[in-house]
Amino acid sequence: MAATRKKATRKKATRKKTTRKKTTRKKAAPRKKTTARKKTTSRKKTTGRKKTTRKKASTRKYSRKAGKKVETAVREMKAGKLRSGGSGKRVTSRKQAIAIGLSEARKEGDKVANPKDR
Repeated sequence: MAATRKKATRKKATRKKTTRKKTTRKKAAPRKKTTARKKTTSRKKTTGRKKTTRKKASTRKYSRKAGKKVETAVREMKAGKLRSGGSGKRVTSRKQAIAIGLSEARKEGDKVANPKDR
């Protein structure tokens, strides 16, 4: 007894093909013709640089005479002849030599900035 089986035949479910509606873009209205402009080639192209303003000439903080005092003090220090006022020790620091020159200029009344401003 041969059992014959019937194969279950299924119908393949076929999907309906949906058709997309094609959307059409609206065409832009044609532009109106304008009068032709002349292209100027003489214009300079601007770069990204910022314009800097000139600084005003500043007034001197120290007079020229005071500068000479400092210069001689530094020269003396380099030669090993400059000595500090209180202890009389030899000055080796450049900053100290400048300070001595400025204090000498102050004593003479030359134009020198206040010690607080330095």
